[in-house]
Amino acid sequence: MKKICFSVLAALCVMPAMADEGMWMLPLIEKLNIKKMQGLGCVLTAAEIYSADSVSLKDAVVIFGNGCTGVMVSQEGLVFTNHHCGYDAIQELSSLEHNYLKDGYTAKQLADEIPAPGLTVNFLHCIEDVTERVLAEIPADLNGEKRAMMQDSICSLIAASEKNDSLKLTAQVKSFFANNQFYLLVYQEFEDVRFAFAPAEAIGKFGGDTDNWMWPRHTGDFSVFRVYADKNGLPAAYSEDNVPYSPKRFAKISMAGYKPGDFAMILGNPGSTERYATSWQIENMMNGENQAKIDVRGVKQEVWQSFMEKDDAIKLAYASKHAQSANYWKNSIGMNKAIRKLKIIQVKEDEQRMFEKWVNLKPERKQKYGKVLTNLENATKNNFESDKTTMYLYESLFSGVEISRLASTTFAGLTRKIPQEQILERMKNLYKDYFAEVDKATMLQMLKTAKQYVGTNDLPDIYQTIDKKYKGNYQKYVDFVFEKSAFSTYEKLANALNNKKFDITKDPAYQFIGSVRSKIMEIIGSGEEFSAQIDDNQRLYEAGLIEMTQETGKALYPDANFTMRLTYGTVGGYNPADATSYKYYTTIKGIAEKEIPGDYEFDVPEKLTKALKNKEYSRYADPITGEMHVCFLSNNDITGGNSGSPVFNAKGELIGLAFDGNWEAMSGDIVFDRDLQRCINVDIRYVMFVMDKIGDAQRLINELEIAE
Repeated sequence: MKKICFSVLAALCVMPAMADEGMWMLPLIEKLNIKKMQGLGCVLTAAEIYSADSVSLKDAVVIFGNGCTGVMVSQEGLVFTNHHCGYDAIQELSSLEHNYLKDGYTAKQLADEIPAPGLTVNFLHCIEDVTERVLAEIPADLNGEKRAMMQDSICSLIAASEKNDSLKLTAQVKSFFANNQFYLLVYQEFEDVRFAFAPAEAIGKFGGDTDNWMWPRHTGDFSVFRVYADKNGLPAAYSEDNVPYSPKRFAKISMAGYKPGDFAMILGNPGSTERYATSWQIENMMNGENQAKIDVRGVKQEVWQSFMEKDDAIKLAYASKHAQSANYWKNSIGMNKAIRKLKIIQVKEDEQRMFEKWVNLKPERKQKYGKVLTNLENATKNNFESDKTTMYLYESLFSGVEISRLASTTFAGLTRKIPQEQILERMKNLYKDYFAEVDKATMLQMLKTAKQYVGTNDLPDIYQTIDKKYKGNYQKYVDFVFEKSAFSTYEKLANALNNKKFDITKDPAYQFIGSVRSKIMEIIGSGEEFSAQIDDNQRLYEAGLIEMTQETGKALYPDANFTMRLTYGTVGGYNPADATSYKYYTTIKGIAEKEIPGDYEFDVPEKLTKALKNKEYSRYADPITGEMHVCFLSNNDITGGNSGSPVFNAKGELIGLAFDGNWEAMSGDIVFDRDLQRCINVDIRYVMFVMDKIGDAQRLINELEIAE
C-alpha cells in the first residue's frame, strides 16, 4: 500500500491543479475569485481574507522596507521576511567585529534587539476605488503631457486629503490598467523596526548567485524583525520607551506541511509586471533595458568581485550592492532566454491579431481602437534608440560610478539648504560602505563600457574633455578625478564643506555627473513625443482589452504596481524539459550534496552539519514524507516585491515564505506560463528548525502560535 501511495504522490508532484493566473485586487476577491479558490480547497471566506470593515488576513501582511513583503507572526510584533529583504539592514548593522551577515544573529532578550535606522514597515489601512473621482476631472480628449500633469495633480490632492501625521497615515493614488482605473491606498507606517534574528549568510543565502532563480533550491531565505510602537500602540520614532507593537492580526504557523495539489495562497506586494505589453515593446525591452543590464552589470560585478575576494572589509561593504546588482543582471539574462525559448513575441503577435479582429467587428470599435496598435508600433520603434542609449548611459556612468552620485547627493542637500551637520551625517553613513579604490577601478571600466555601446554623438561631453585634455587616456582622467575631488573620502568632503571657498560645481566628480545627467536628459527629451504617444495608446489598448474580455464573461487583473495583491494556486512540481521532472520539494540531503567547504556560496556551517547529522529536526520533519523539507514549489503568480510574502494554506495558516521564481519562466513578468511558472518558497518548518536548533532562538519561537 505504501508503494502505491508514493507512486501516486510522485505522479501528482508534476501535475499540480491548474493555477489561476493573476495578481488579483483584494476588494474584488468576492466578485472574481472566491469560488475558484474554494474549488481548489480554500476554506476561508472572502471577508476573512480581505475586509474593509473588520480585521482580516490582509492585516497580517506588511510592506517591509521599500521593496519587499513581510508577515506578522506574533502578538508582540514579530515579522518574518526573506533574508535578502533584510539584507541591507543587516549589512548596515554589521561590522568586521560583529558581522551579522556572515555569522547570523540571535537577540537573546528583548533589549538585545537592534534598531535598524531607516527601515520601515507599512500596514495597509484601506483601499478605495477613486476612478470616477479622477476621470471626472479629466477631459476625455485630453492627451499627452497635459493629461499626465492633470492626472498627477488630481491624484495628489486625493492622497493629501487622507494623510494623517498624528496617526502616521500616508496615502497614494495608484494607476491601474495604464491609467484606466485608480485606487486610493492608505498605509500606516512604523519607523521603529528592530533586528531580532537572522541565520548565517551560509544558510540565508546558501547557493548565492549560482542558485539564484534556480530549482532545486536549498536556501534558508528568512530573517526576523520586530515592529515597535509608543505606549499607546501608535507609530513613533525610535525611543527606549517604545514597546513591541500588537498588530490587529498575525499568522499562525502550520506544522502540518503540504502535499501536491494542496491549496496555496499568497498575499504580497508584487512590484512591476508588463503583461499587456505589445510585441514591439517586448523587443525593445530585450534589446534595450535587459541587454544594457547584462552588458554593463557583468563588467561592474567582475570589478567588485575582484576586490571582495581579497579584502573582508570590502566584501562586507559591497555585499548588499553586489547582491542587488547581480539579482536583476541574472534576471535579465534569464528573461531574454525565456522570451526566445517560449516564443513570447509570437504569443503577443497572436494576441494583437485577436484584438484587431475584435475591433474590426463593429464600426464604433474601429472608430475608437482602430489605430491603436499601429500607433503603438510606430511610437515604440521610433523610441527604441533613445531608450536603449539612455539605459546604457544610466547603467554605466550614472548608476555604475559611486563618487559622482556622492557628489550629486551632497549638491541636493546644499540646494535644499539642509544644515551642514545633517548633510555630513547622512554622507558619513554612505561612506561607511564606500572604498575609493574599488570605485576608481569601476569608473575606469564604466567609461570604456559606455564608449563601447553608445554612439559617439550620444556620449556625454566629458568624453571630449578626456580626448582633448588627456589624449583619450581614461586612466589619467580617472586618476585626476579621484585625486582632486572632495568626494573620494569622507574626510576630504568634511574639510571641503567647512571651507567657505569650496565650490561644488567646480569639483570634477560633480562635473562628471553633471555631464552624464545632461546628456541623459537630452536624449530623454528627444523621445518625449514618442513616449507620450505610447502612454496615450497603451491606455486605449488596455481599455479595449478590458472591454473585449468582459464580453466573454472573464476578468482581467491589472499589472503589478507594488500594491497588495492575492494570487492562488496549488503546491506541485514541474517538467522543465524533455525527460526532466522536478519534485515539489527539496530536503536537507541536498544541502550536503551541494556543499563545497570554503566556497562562499556553498559552504555549510558546522553547527548545521552537526544538527542534520544528528537528526535534530525530528519535530519539524514532514509527516507525509518523513523528511526535513527545505524549500517547496507552488504555481502562484508572483514577481519582484513578493519577496517575503507569506504562503498560506487553505485555512490561512503560514506554510512558507515566497522568495524566488524559476529560471525556465523568467519571462513571467510578461506572460504567465501555466506549465512552467513556479514560485520558490522556504518551508516554514525549516525556518523554525534553523531558529530552534541553529540559532537558539527559543525566546522568539515561544511567541509564535503554532498549529501542530
